[in-house]
Amino acid sequence: MPSTSDRGPRPVPAAAPARRVSVDPQGPVLVEGPVEIVRDDGTVARSDRFMVAVCTCRRSRTYPWCDTSHRRRERADPPPEDRDPR
Repeated sequence: MPSTSDRGPRPVPAAAPARRVSVDPQGPVLVEGPVEIVRDDGTVARSDRFMVAVCTCRRSRTYPWCDTSHRRRERADPPPEDRDPR
């Protein structure tokens, strides 16, 4: 589970392996973990998971982690042909 810890970014070793990032235009940014995110207030959110979904819409209740709040929540209306025309 992601956690919040100390303030400020940690130094990155010179030979650190590159992280793979996948951008979904309709959803989160997927980052191969572990991941640390420095928030606007300087706190650090960390996840040790192998893949992390980072929220880009800011609707997530677990921001900066995605909780799929970006998905539309719509009620399914019956098809037009099934409706009573009156």
